[in-house]
Amino acid sequence: VQLQASGGGMVQSGASLRLSCAASGRTLGRYCTAWFRRAPGKEREFVSSASWDGSHTYYSDHVKGRFTISRDNAKNTVYLQMNSLKPEDTAVYYCAARDTYFHSMYCSRNSDIDSWGQGTLVTVSS
Repeated sequence: VQLQASGGGMVQSGASLRLSCAASGRTLGRYCTAWFRRAPGKEREFVSSASWDGSHTYYSDHVKGRFTISRDNAKNTVYLQMNSLKPEDTAVYYCAARDTYFHSMYCSRNSDIDSWGQGTLVTVSS
């Protein structure tokens, strides 16, 4: 599956953004989907994931309560709603997917991922 992320931009602290990840090539129906990010000078880290059926969602402690992951399988798209953004959220955000064959609910590790999107830059100023 090919992934195309969009929706990044430059905002002030406290603002909101919604990232989108459009999939092509295959339907996302059996894929666990996730968002990761890489801040300047840091390694890529897990942000959030949603199981293939959307029943299980996970968040890093850094974003819990502020970010919400959702997926619309009919549109083959995954979203990340980001509220109350902070300067430390500044990063390139990557969408990702793992073909779970309807078995696993998890895709929170880099090693779980089969497909990566190209990344979209989010910059939060104070």
